[in-house]
Amino acid sequence: MRLLIIEDNRDIAANIADYLEPLGHELDFASDGLTGLHLAATRPFDAIVLDLMLPGMDGISLCRTLRNDGNVSTPVLMLTARDQLDDKLEGFRAGADDYLVKPFSVKELEVRLQALVKRSMPGAGKRLLQVADLQFNLETLEAHRAGQLLDLNPIQRKLLELLMMNSHRVVPREELENHIWGDSLPDNDVLRTHIYGLRNVIDRNFEPKLLHTVHGAGYRIHEHSTNP
Repeated sequence: MRLLIIEDNRDIAANIADYLEPLGHELDFASDGLTGLHLAATRPFDAIVLDLMLPGMDGISLCRTLRNDGNVSTPVLMLTARDQLDDKLEGFRAGADDYLVKPFSVKELEVRLQALVKRSMPGAGKRLLQVADLQFNLETLEAHRAGQLLDLNPIQRKLLELLMMNSHRVVPREELENHIWGDSLPDNDVLRTHIYGLRNVIDRNFEPKLLHTVHGAGYRIHEHSTNP
């Protein structure tokens, strides 16, 4: 995910960066409301993490300006030390999509951001993923290519789901590993083995090839190669 973090507390911003960047997420930062507003209105982001109390412009005003004047629909997760219901309702009325009260777990922050991004994607809410002639039913966990049922193991299904949900971008290997194994990462490069197996299932007997390796970046399921 490409994220904008608008937070004036340097320790909190650093804590977010220390957790999210090694997982492959791209982060931009703003420490005041006006800078955050400018970045949010002029650059593409998958989601915005917005502190409520900011110098220059508070989070409520910033979010309301984005929604009403900037016509920016990027998901916004608001951070605040206020935990009263009225404060949360004010944030939602201003256009926030989610709310997280300080202090918070950065792991929970990532999970909430991923959920927001998934819901904002085109076709979000659908239980059938499709890229070209490859289909994956999230209810039955059955995958088909050109109408042919594919034999996938549980890890391959998890990889396929994440890659197809994010077919608009390259998914970093760190994000894939975290999705499969969480904090208990394997010692060796077992991800490469699972990707090889998944490629054999979905691409070996079909054209065009859909699972692409983007060297130095990650993997992508897409109808056209992402390599130069």
